[in-house]
Amino acid sequence: MLNVRRAQERGNSNHGWLNSHHTFSFAEYYDPKHMGFADLRVINDDIVAPGKGFGTHPHRDMEIISYVLDGALEHRDSMGNGSVIRPGDVQRMSAGTGVTHSEFNHSSDDEVHFLQIWVLPDQKGHTPGYQQKHFSNEEKRGRLRLIASHDGDDSSVTLNQDVKIYSGLLNDEETFSYNTKPNRVAWIHVARGEVELNDEKLQAGDGVSVNPGQSLEFRNGDHAEVLVFDMAA
Repeated sequence: MLNVRRAQERGNSNHGWLNSHHTFSFAEYYDPKHMGFADLRVINDDIVAPGKGFGTHPHRDMEIISYVLDGALEHRDSMGNGSVIRPGDVQRMSAGTGVTHSEFNHSSDDEVHFLQIWVLPDQKGHTPGYQQKHFSNEEKRGRLRLIASHDGDDSSVTLNQDVKIYSGLLNDEETFSYNTKPNRVAWIHVARGEVELNDEKLQAGDGVSVNPGQSLEFRNGDHAEVLVFDMAA
């Protein structure tokens, strides 16, 4: 049995320039039943208006991943990094002992749609760090491609936590499967489109918690993009 959290059940904060849907409690949205899942603390589904964004603000002791779905996100931080994140890019910022950064829509004409993901680190006080890599659609088409992991396996970005993040694209007859180990759990997030997971029909914004030792089959995708977070139980 899958535990599904539907897109419409998420929290929502609409500030005009920012429309954000929160899978887990964040800022003004508080739900004691949804404070995170294992070491996954935040999935914010953000749409930012042209030319707008988040001014310089601090973070510490958190692994922060930005995953752009549409448009382009401009990033600058106190470590001296400056970049533009586009679809297919995975950016990881380890806040560690403390960093400040800003994120803005790089375009003055188009919205940017991205996922802001926070993972709890394995310990406090890491040296702040930054990494960004691109993963093409071909690498994710009809399969789950590892995009982040503790050891940087398969050329993924590295995380200061025993978490593996996969991304996969499905359309029409494409399928892929995934099995959680007896001591591992998973969270599934549908980033876009529609897909069937076992006997459940899922759409963009839906999330699913997966128990240890569970078999998953993804099929019948309609321009679907899926993220899988594999974590210690």
